Amino acid sequence: MSERIPEEVVDQIRSKTDIVDIISEYVQLKKQGRNYFGLCPFHGENSPSFSVSPEKQIFHCFGCGAGGNVYTFLMDHDGLSFQEAVVQLGEKAGVDYEFSDAGSTQDHQKTNESREFQDHLDAHELLEKLYHHLLMNTEEGQEALEYLHNRGFTDDQLKTYKVGWALPNWEFAAKLLEKREFSLPSMEQAGLIIKRDDGSYFDRFRGRIMFPLTDERGKTVGFSGRMINPGKEDPKYLNSPETPLFQKNKILFNYHHARGAIRKNKSAVLFEGFADVIAASGIVHNAIATMGTSLTGEHIQQIRRLTDSVVVCYDGDKAGIAAAYRAAQDLTVKGLSVKVAMLPNGLDPDDYIQQKGPDAFKTDIIDSAVSLMSFKLRYHKLSVNMNTEDGRIQYVQAMIREISSLSNAIEKELYLKQLSEDSGVSIQSLQEQLNKIRPVSEPVQPEPSRPVEQHLPAKSSKETKKAYYRAEQHLLIYMMGSEETTYTVQSLLGDQPFHTDDYQALYTYLLAYYENGGRADPGAFMQFIPDRHLRAAAAELSMTEVNSEVTKSELTDCVNEVLKHQKLMHIKEKELALKQAEQMNDVKKATELGMEIFQLWKALKR
Repeated sequence: MSERIPEEVVDQIRSKTDIVDIISEYVQLKKQGRNYFGLCPFHGENSPSFSVSPEKQIFHCFGCGAGGNVYTFLMDHDGLSFQEAVVQLGEKAGVDYEFSDAGSTQDHQKTNESREFQDHLDAHELLEKLYHHLLMNTEEGQEALEYLHNRGFTDDQLKTYKVGWALPNWEFAAKLLEKREFSLPSMEQAGLIIKRDDGSYFDRFRGRIMFPLTDERGKTVGFSGRMINPGKEDPKYLNSPETPLFQKNKILFNYHHARGAIRKNKSAVLFEGFADVIAASGIVHNAIATMGTSLTGEHIQQIRRLTDSVVVCYDGDKAGIAAAYRAAQDLTVKGLSVKVAMLPNGLDPDDYIQQKGPDAFKTDIIDSAVSLMSFKLRYHKLSVNMNTEDGRIQYVQAMIREISSLSNAIEKELYLKQLSEDSGVSIQSLQEQLNKIRPVSEPVQPEPSRPVEQHLPAKSSKETKKAYYRAEQHLLIYMMGSEETTYTVQSLLGDQPFHTDDYQALYTYLLAYYENGGRADPGAFMQFIPDRHLRAAAAELSMTEVNSEVTKSELTDCVNEVLKHQKLMHIKEKELALKQAEQMNDVKKATELGMEIFQLWKALKR
């Protein structure tokens, strides 16, 4: 076991860390009132329900219920153990503490991940380092290194993206993994080796330039291998198969590196392939790419966490333009603002950079990206034969439908003029046709960024109507903000528990927290709670707006509601017993119960 980090160090790191700064690395946050709001990184949503409180240093999602402090955010989002989260934030905050023995062992790494899952990560990391070493430092990798240099890749780019070289040997990686005591059947599941009919294993990647593929955390979860001189039957690129680690519909190449630049530029540049990202990395720092798949809902959700603006830069050939059109449509429907970078003469970004240089690519292509409607004019023009009457009619009809979706009258007039020039049809005729057409599919406009109503946690519709339930919520909110209030409530309640199980558990943890010297700090209290579900419940309560000051009279009223509910439950028990006595024709028992119920109701009303 590794050394336990002292509580005072944990508190010092948390007090030196601004939760808004940390979460902003993962989520695009906008200030609304006292809190910040954004799209929840823990579930898919189109309107922001994820809230971060800089005052209380906690977060809560009103959609899925996730919540906690800065440590629990990293634990839930990145799959870190508690000590790993403390170490990561401690090093970032510059806290003077020796972390070398804390939170760095494999025992810790496996706290929140299965042994096999972690083994897959470890194996990918091992091979990533090996392949990179072979490319950069050995004679065996010299040919591949020269090839990459000739393609315009610099050593800095190769080191940043840890590009490597897989030897042409059939069993080099398999034998290394076996020597390092990795389970070969497990490594087959990880997509690194393949099993022969005789039960032996051979390497999936051989004689290829290796590009590591990383997840949101920057962990290598797969590879793409490129042959230098592929034969007729050899695929130019060979990617890792779909595994629990590597799922192409969820992976955006360079997302981990580009996250900060995307936030800073308030925009992402979306490429079609990872080679384009690497080629442009020296001048386009906010670049990401899909992994050989169409843009998916998961991809768009990841992008929306960081920005609501995207420049699409796909290949300049017909297939690339068609793919850019589909991607632009998908992004627009999800409420993102889209521009398209236009490449000439069927070139791809990598080709253009090699021919014109990175600076020209940045200035002439990325910075000169056109509006989505301007791009659609080109797209639909390329889709038909403009030299024929039928082609021009198809072009006009397609663009009229596109223009009809615009809500701005000035934009409509501008694009009608361009369409008139392209097609030779008068503006008057185009306008008449436009008036007849209703938009086929208007893009969904993004909902206004407004904070979700900060209400008390919703359970069942019947339960929320009960006064005792609301009283327990308010008591806990006030107790988390004051040790003195907690002991006042304890005195007023006596031995009476809360009726809601989660709230009784939070009440018990609060008492223990203060008895252990804890101070009135919601973020620190959440760290004290071991259960993730209860941490989320505490975060939800803490984010609820109530009066900053509470009188003993108000506390007494809330406690009385809790006590009143206990008495009502007692009366219901007596009423049930009365009904049973009546069914049994036990007149004496029924009379006694009736009188007892009468006295209980009388006392309750007093």
